[in-house]
Amino acid sequence: MPAPTLDWSNKRVIVTGGAGFLGRHICDRLRARGVADDHIFVPRRKDFDLTTEADCVRLYREAFGNDKADVVVHLAAEVGGIGANQKNPGRYFYANMAMALHLIEQARIDGLVDRGGTFVQTGTICAYPKFTPVPFHEDEIWNGYPEETNAPYGVAKKAAWQMLDAYKLQYDMKGVYVLPVNLYGPHDNFDLHSSHVIPALIRKCVEAKERGDDKIVCWGTGSASREFLYVDDAAEGILRAAEVMTDPTPINLGASFEITIKDLVELIVKLTEFDGAIEWDSTKPDGQPRRCLDTQRAKKLLGWQAQVGFEEGLKRTIEWFIKHQHDAEARV
Repeated sequence: MPAPTLDWSNKRVIVTGGAGFLGRHICDRLRARGVADDHIFVPRRKDFDLTTEADCVRLYREAFGNDKADVVVHLAAEVGGIGANQKNPGRYFYANMAMALHLIEQARIDGLVDRGGTFVQTGTICAYPKFTPVPFHEDEIWNGYPEETNAPYGVAKKAAWQMLDAYKLQYDMKGVYVLPVNLYGPHDNFDLHSSHVIPALIRKCVEAKERGDDKIVCWGTGSASREFLYVDDAAEGILRAAEVMTDPTPINLGASFEITIKDLVELIVKLTEFDGAIEWDSTKPDGQPRRCLDTQRAKKLLGWQAQVGFEEGLKRTIEWFIKHQHDAEARV
């Protein structure tokens, strides 16, 4: 395993999106690494609009009082499934580009480079070209235009990587850029209008079973394939990258498998014990035809690979949703 270059002891860490799905797990793992609660700052959306320069300036000024952040883990994003991307292409580009733009520049102005600090940017596999050869290798990321339904979001995230690369070249800022595949797990967003495929399907099946429905309707044809990574595995991969990387070489984080949406639906139907029919609405888009990542770079550079099996991860996610489905938090 590569030797860490980052020692977490006494480090002060800003985690944007730290109250969200992935952020909760990142913060838990920071605490497990010995980072004290008062050394982790999570900016809440009601207090900081990170799409604005003024609030990003204020974030760095107020996070730790007279002290300064040593690591910035930027997870905050405005994102959703195919439908949400189709409805909000301008907002998704602006919000994700503006957050990265201001956070990276204000980190430089705040002296992150002088302190030898690190900026961690989470990217997205939506940045890959629509017809990237499978499995996706990081060297293919510029070889074509992303899938149209989520291209604005993917391009904004890819531009953030280029900004980190430029800041490494000009200012010697330590930057990290990881590309997690589709995540799932407890605390995910289960809102049917903005969630991704796994939480949407889990909620759809559980609630259809409760109502006694005789069928569920799913988008597309079911022929597209996807890869999914359990959220705990993603959190560990991101922190491993922060610990060993000093430049924003793009690194895929995935589970190295793919499953068709048809097979995914059938598996979730089985695990939720919904006994109705599955109907496909082929007027709705399938999205990118295939997604499966080459994760050899993560294994080589980080000494990291996914640990949680897919069916086991789904069982944990379903159990969590059933337990919490009536909480507002489980729905949005």
